[in-house]
Amino acid sequence: MSALKQLKSELTAELDSILKYWSKHTVDKQNGGFIGQIDFKDHLIANSEKGAVLNARILWSFAASYKFTKNENHKKLAERAFEFLSEHFYDPEFGGLFWSINVDKTPKDTKNQIYALAFAIYGLSEYYAISQNEKALELAITLYLQIQKYSYDPANKGYLEAFTRDWKPIEDLRLSNKDANEKKTMNTHLHIIEAYANLFKVWPDKKLKSDIVELLETIEEHFINTETGHLSLFFDENWIEKPDVISYGHDIEAAWLLQQCAEISENEKLIANYKKYAVQMAESTKEGLDADGGLWYEFDPEKNELIAEKHWWVQAEALIGFYNAYQLTGDDFFLDIVYKNWNFIKKHILDQQNGEWFWGIYNDYALMEKDKAGFWKCPYHNSRACLELIQRIKD
Repeated sequence: MSALKQLKSELTAELDSILKYWSKHTVDKQNGGFIGQIDFKDHLIANSEKGAVLNARILWSFAASYKFTKNENHKKLAERAFEFLSEHFYDPEFGGLFWSINVDKTPKDTKNQIYALAFAIYGLSEYYAISQNEKALELAITLYLQIQKYSYDPANKGYLEAFTRDWKPIEDLRLSNKDANEKKTMNTHLHIIEAYANLFKVWPDKKLKSDIVELLETIEEHFINTETGHLSLFFDENWIEKPDVISYGHDIEAAWLLQQCAEISENEKLIANYKKYAVQMAESTKEGLDADGGLWYEFDPEKNELIAEKHWWVQAEALIGFYNAYQLTGDDFFLDIVYKNWNFIKKHILDQQNGEWFWGIYNDYALMEKDKAGFWKCPYHNSRACLELIQRIKD
């Protein structure tokens, strides 16, 4: 068997393993929806809050996987995620999305974080594609219109990070404690464009298309540093940059994902530009590769310091980003990175005993003792890596 066929076969088996883990361990039979948190030893954390982003990513993962597996249970779990999201996370009063809810389904953190709305659109449009459930499409369109109404900056373009439940300005805009408290971020823009492009596939609306094109142009202008091939991460509302780390995971994720969004936009100029950036960003990300095939998390240029961790999602995005660069260039060097990275994942990131991927490892190969499932630990990056490569590797 050729090495590529072998890779495809292993990734097909791994996709099955990921979906089995989430099907078996994360369905919350007691409280509805899905379990809020499972630790690295596979212990359920009782009464943990449930995050909108995790639910939306579970929705996307099972819907996207169903297209490939045709496993009815995957479709049922996507439906479960859709119903839970629409009934308990959607805010019927103000038309947004609760950031988190308590285990008894009451709202916990009611802020409107645009990142969460984007992931809901991404999941809902994927679910609509397999179910033709009009309610899912209607909700996706509603959330898109809310983002355009409240988050879009008509003066300077781009999108603002977060709002209160009733769409007023909010002091703390951060996605997580590690982020800078700034009004415009690469991460949110990346996931808005991902969501809008996915919505366009099932709802080819003219205004949505023009929003996608404008957003791709905005990302090109502000977030892609064409000199270094890295992403700029944080800005104020007037596009004054607040220098921060180099995020290797986001660089390699954006490399392939933005190209895909450009292709969905059908704008020839943007497609050509983003193919060029995809290769440039893959080239630049190579500096974050370790000799063992793993991709480091981040680098702080001001301190000249490596954040010496290898996270699960960074490896998943590396698989797609470097394979995409191989497809664009035909350069076997990129393919070799994919093979080495997959071997690294198998050796250090996969939980061979219990399934799913560990959060990551430190530079001494010690395990990062963080969630197996939780607010940020989800099946979206790794199932998507499997799905993308399975579809890209031709028999």
